[in-house]
Amino acid sequence: MKMSRRAKRMRRNHSRTKRGHRLNLVALVDIFTVLVFFLVISSSEVEVLPNTKVVKLPESITETAPRNNVLVMVNDQDIIVQGTKIASVQEVMDAKTDVIASLKLRLDEERGIHQQDGSSESDITIMGDKAIPYRLLKKIMVTCTKSNYSNISLAVVQRSRAPVSGG
Repeated sequence: MKMSRRAKRMRRNHSRTKRGHRLNLVALVDIFTVLVFFLVISSSEVEVLPNTKVVKLPESITETAPRNNVLVMVNDQDIIVQGTKIASVQEVMDAKTDVIASLKLRLDEERGIHQQDGSSESDITIMGDKAIPYRLLKKIMVTCTKSNYSNISLAVVQRSRAPVSGG
């Protein structure tokens, strides 16, 4: 029996699709290479600070990344250095002096640990809740300077710059 032109065309198209089921590995390798480079570049620029729900950081438009140094966390109840509770906020606020004795002692210990590791950095980061009183922040900063930490940074949440509207 003779095949119609339509049947011949269908057979020809059907045979083409069977040959075309090869996997193009070159394109996949290119995609994965770009993905790996993206992940490597983006992960090297980020320092992850501990994220706690009790500390709400203020926002800032900062361009510089924080360095790895001593971390002082302050929420509405506690002052925490490197994950260890040092003092309660209420006790610090009730004290008459600007220097927090327990914080100074702990910072001096941290300074000794860093000097034993061979780093002479005097950097400290204060991760304070945006609702803490300025007087408390001042006491913490005074204590840091008394412990010879000269470079004090405040941790903030980076927000994008708002577009400037012309008007």
